[in-house]
Amino acid sequence: MNESILMDKLRKIEALFAGAATEGERVSAELARERILKRLREIIPEDPPVEYKFTFHDTWSRKVFVTLLRRYGLRPYRYYRQRHTTVMAMIPKHFVEETLWPEFQKVNKELMEYLEKVTNRVVSSVLHEDSSDAAVVEDPLQIEIAGR
Repeated sequence: MNESILMDKLRKIEALFAGAATEGERVSAELARERILKRLREIIPEDPPVEYKFTFHDTWSRKVFVTLLRRYGLRPYRYYRQRHTTVMAMIPKHFVEETLWPEFQKVNKELMEYLEKVTNRVVSSVLHEDSSDAAVVEDPLQIEIAGR
């Protein structure tokens, strides 16, 4: 998969969560964003924002999530002394459950698959053809040096 295919998939995911009704709307990322923003504005009076704490174990997932928050006009933050892996935000519960978190999971999955493929391709072509995980052993082994 190349970068343009990935970007197209990400746009389609957003259109899906925007509830795009026509093919033209599915194509337009900006219209999808506007529909989601409108839905968010409509639910705030009935479902006031509450503070959420999210923790991410990798830079890429955190970056995707923070960018989605900003895309929808939400302000990501963290408190002094919180880890850089923590993201806080005031968000309506319904929006988190119905739109934000499911969209994040789909976007993040696509991005992680892409990054894994690129990493495997680069590592195996530049460093070593075997980029598989380390073997699992039961007992400590003698240190072996390759080629000896």
